[in-house]
This record gives sequence, structure tokens and C-alpha cells, in this order.
Amino acid sequence: MTSRKPDEQLARNSRLRLVRPRALTTARRAVTTGRTRPAPRPPEGTPPPAELARQARAVLADAVRIARWAAADRDPGAGPLAPKARERAAAALELTPDQVSAGWDRARLAGLVELHGGTARPGWRLRAWDRDDSAVLRGWVALFDAWSLVHAAPDDLAPATVAEVVEAVPQVLSLLQLSAGPVLVPALLDLLQQRVAELRDERCEVPYDPTTASGPTAPTASAPKPGSEAAPATATTVPLPHLLDWALEGLAAVGALTLGEGQATLTPLGNWAVWVKLEQICVAAQSPAGNIEQSAENMLRGCARLTPGPARAEYRAWLAARTVGSAVTELIAVARGDDALLRGLAFEALRVVGAPAEPEVRTASAEPSLRPYALLWLAEYEGADPEDAPDVLTREESTWLWVDTAAAVADHGETALLVRHLDSAVQGTVPALLDEIRAVGHPRTVQVLVALAAAHPDPALAKAVRRAAFQVHTGGA
Repeated sequence: MTSRKPDEQLARNSRLRLVRPRALTTARRAVTTGRTRPAPRPPEGTPPPAELARQARAVLADAVRIARWAAADRDPGAGPLAPKARERAAAALELTPDQVSAGWDRARLAGLVELHGGTARPGWRLRAWDRDDSAVLRGWVALFDAWSLVHAAPDDLAPATVAEVVEAVPQVLSLLQLSAGPVLVPALLDLLQQRVAELRDERCEVPYDPTTASGPTAPTASAPKPGSEAAPATATTVPLPHLLDWALEGLAAVGALTLGEGQATLTPLGNWAVWVKLEQICVAAQSPAGNIEQSAENMLRGCARLTPGPARAEYRAWLAARTVGSAVTELIAVARGDDALLRGLAFEALRVVGAPAEPEVRTASAEPSLRPYALLWLAEYEGADPEDAPDVLTREESTWLWVDTAAAVADHGETALLVRHLDSAVQGTVPALLDEIRAVGHPRTVQVLVALAAAHPDPALAKAVRRAAFQVHTGGA
């Protein structure tokens, strides 16, 4: 068994080192690149998006109630709800304190609430919850990706053991999706054992038993001797049946499957989510029609899927129908919102405005969430080459912008774009990137890391990113 920690493996393994960073302007534009192929159609029998969204709203109903309460409450607290805030919420919503805590965690993971310092603010998905089915589905997918955070693993299990099972769960979900019906738990356990054995074999961590003809043995549970204390799970004594039960309960807790007598079945939401992951498609697509008469927010949403040239033409037409001052004010207001994609697009539209926008952009550079975008805008306005403009940012500002752009890709882009977004990081290795992401304190850090871990094909990198997400979520180092 290797004793090398995942972070050390990442740092020493040249295959996992990040390539030479591209300009951050390229990463910004990746979000607005048009689709080059038609979206695949979901499997026959998949409910329409409106029905899937209805089911997702039902799963997140308590989380939405708590998020709306927090948006109206003056002191909802940061991180886990403070005891007094939890008591106020329980009394106002007629829930138990435990239900409030669980709903609060779900609201944060689904992007319904974002934490800015010591203040909770409603996320953009919460404002769009009743009218935008795609926002609802993306919020639920974010919760689905974070199922292992929603349903915490038992404390008596080693983190490395839990991580192996989380890494193997996609294969379990694929079997459930391909079966299109109930699957017996023993069949799922057999698949889980095979996948864990493969993962350990790939890392040369499975001892070879010469007494068997089948080669490396799959991990099995071992009972403690009578009268002795139960030893913690080790590399060779993985309690897979117990861990499978935990994983199935966690997936059921987020509405991805239902559990019966010795069997599990994907819900329509779970079936659709697994298909989305496999196809790597974008759920939401906005129409660019009628942008001139729209508000700045709706205009930017309509332009989100246009390539840069047509988008600039739309910006010019929209600006021509308004006074410059009011248009700039409206665009800055949208940039202050919680949708990272709209923030980047708002500054792209401000580039079309040019000199008249300079005073308000300079003022916006004092706001932490707008500062990286404003500094890049000002650098280009003052004559810097767009490829060299990122040099004006500090390391922390570059990292903040990387997380913000990753949030935009996670919310609106395809999975492959999120994986490729790693190329734009200024850090040389994944461990360095994760350390600095934790340090900048972006409110979307956990969601970005969970989405990246779910999307990345490299198991070791995904494990390190998933662990970092857990540490940020729990307030660890």
C-alpha cells in the first residue's frame, strides 16, 4: 500500500500538473462560445423539463423556505446557522432545529443562499426559482453532486475509504440508469466491490493473494475478535455493505433514487441527472430574440449563447435605445448580482460603451466581487493588450476571478468546459490551486469544487478536489 497522500501524488505526478496558463480573457470567453453540435435528446420516457423541475422543487421545498426566511431575516448567521437564528427560523417556519440546519445546508449547496462575509444573501437561483425551470434543475443537480456532503459519512470510517466509495458511485448510478428499473442491492454491492478493487489495483494498493486464482481480492468486511475493540476501517477491511447503504441513503436523501425492500430505483430526476452527466449537455439555453426591449439582465441572458461578434452587435443595439448613463448604471447593477456569467457579460457590454463607462467602472473597482473585472476593463481601456491585461491582477484577484468564472461555467456551460477551465489557473499545480481557492473565500467555492470533482475524469484529482470541498464546507483548514 502506498503511504503517499493524494496532494503529494498530485504534485509529483506530472500527468496531473496544470498546463501553462492561458490568458484569463480566454477563460471568460469560453462561457459564451456557441454550441457546435445539437443537444442530444433524453431517453424515451424522460419527463419534460417542467415536470422534472416540479419534482426538484418538491425535494428542495424546505431549503427554499429557509433561504427565503434568511433573505428576509436581518441576522441569519454565516456557515452553520447560529443557535439563535436556528431557533428563530424553526419558530417562523414550524420546523425542528435539526430540519432547519439540514435545510440551510441544502440551500447553500444548491446555490439558493450565498455567504458574503458574515451575511447570507439570496442566490440568483432563489430569485428565479418560481419562473425558471432550468435554474431549478441546475440547483438540484448541484445538490445531487454534493450528496456525500448532504448525508455525512459515519465518523468511524476512514476518509480514504469513504473517498473510494464516492469515486465508485458513478458506476453504481450507471447500472441503475441502464437497468431502467429496480436493481437488487446484492447486484449493486457486487459492482461496488469490483469498482473499488479496480481503483485500488490501479494504485497498486490491493495485496495479491496467491491462494486464489482470480488475482487481487476485492476488499471485504472483517468482524472484530470477541472482546476486542472494533478497529477503524483500513485499506484491507473496507465495510462495503455498510458504505453502500450509506451511499444509497445519501442519494435517496437528495431525491435521486428510492429504496425498497432490498432494492434501489432511480427516480425520474436521478435518471435524468445521470443521463445529463453522461451526455455532458447544457440544460439551459436562452433565446437572443427581442433583446433591445429587454432589461439589462434579460438582454445579457439572451446574449449568453452568442459568439462575441454577434453579442457585441446586440450590446450596441441595446445601448442605442437608452441614455448612456442609465445603461451603464443598469449594467453595473447586474454585475453586482449573484450570477457570475452575467457579471462577466456585463463588463463585456461595458467594453462596447467605452469612455463614458470609465468613472463608474473605476468606482466599481473598490468592490471585491467586481474588482478583477473592473481592473481588466480599465487596463484594456488604457491601452493594454487583452492578452496582457491579467497582469494587473494580484494573485488573490486572479484566483477570485478563476472561481467566479468556474461558477459561471458550472451554472451555464458544459461539463467539458469546466474541466478545461483548469488550464486558465495561474497556479502551477492542483494542490496550490486548491490552497489558494480556499484562502480567497469566494462564496461559491464549495459548489465550484463539487462540480469540478464530479466532472473531472481523473480519479486522483477528483478525490483531492472533493476533499477540499468538504473541508471548505465544514470550515476545516
